[in-house]
Amino acid sequence: MEALALERKQEQNRELRVRLEQLKKERNAIILAHYYQRDEIQEVADYRGDSFLLAQKAAETDAEVIVFCGVHFMGESAKILAPGKTVLIPDERAGCPMADMVNVDGLRKLKAQHPNAKVVTYINSSAEIKAETDICCTSANAVKVIESLDAEEIIWVPDKNLGQYVQAKTGKKLIIWEGYCNTHDMLTVKDVIEMKAKYPEAEFVVHPECRPEVVALGDFVGSTTAIIDHCRKSDRRQFIVGTEDGTGYQLRLDSPDKEFHFATKFLVCPNMKVNNLKKLVKCLETMKPQIYVPPAVADKARTSLERMLQVR
Repeated sequence: MEALALERKQEQNRELRVRLEQLKKERNAIILAHYYQRDEIQEVADYRGDSFLLAQKAAETDAEVIVFCGVHFMGESAKILAPGKTVLIPDERAGCPMADMVNVDGLRKLKAQHPNAKVVTYINSSAEIKAETDICCTSANAVKVIESLDAEEIIWVPDKNLGQYVQAKTGKKLIIWEGYCNTHDMLTVKDVIEMKAKYPEAEFVVHPECRPEVVALGDFVGSTTAIIDHCRKSDRRQFIVGTEDGTGYQLRLDSPDKEFHFATKFLVCPNMKVNNLKKLVKCLETMKPQIYVPPAVADKARTSLERMLQVR
């Protein structure tokens, strides 16, 4: 029965992929997929990447329709950077708990308390928060963004774990908002120690959204893209991976001869996983749900995103 169910699923996916290719041509659409998406989504994407790469692709594309397979703030960023495009997301319930941990009123109060401070906002945030921001960043360029600022005070929102990592790397004092990624924050020192004991030859690669005490155990610390690049180039054969398990698709694709062991089975973002191939096809058939950002908000937020893209 299981074999029959698997065969039916595979046949359904083949039919969906054929339909998707037809719709992409009809709509002049491009599919952007974050590394944390299901394998079936990443397999059909025109571009796979982290938030930084996908923001670049959204800003550069000639396609009329962008389907952003990620979470809601990513679709918003695409719409802000490409206001003339139609931006779709397969499931509008794909939110980000970290993004919801910071609100406009709270940020404005903090800015009033520190009127000379520059505001740096992690891209994992709403359009309204980006509109209150001097410059955005991703985990890939956060250190460079902070180093680019000539400011005595820097407000950092919303990820405290990444903020503490960046503060340690740059030596700059940040005023850090108390937000965090529910998924990355689940990884504990105990988890890592147990995995290191189980795989003593493995290198521990970890995302800076994890807790500081976990990051301190890392043999390599970096963004999702940096982790993928490092593992591809490394001479090591085994890795313990401290980031969301969707990253495994690209890791295995790049290095089929290497072993990847995720540091805990709980490194799964339920919001990223609500998207699937069936929903992807349906959103292109119906042309909804569409991402909408009020023009006044988008205009302010665009400046902070464009400044981020200029930092190399």
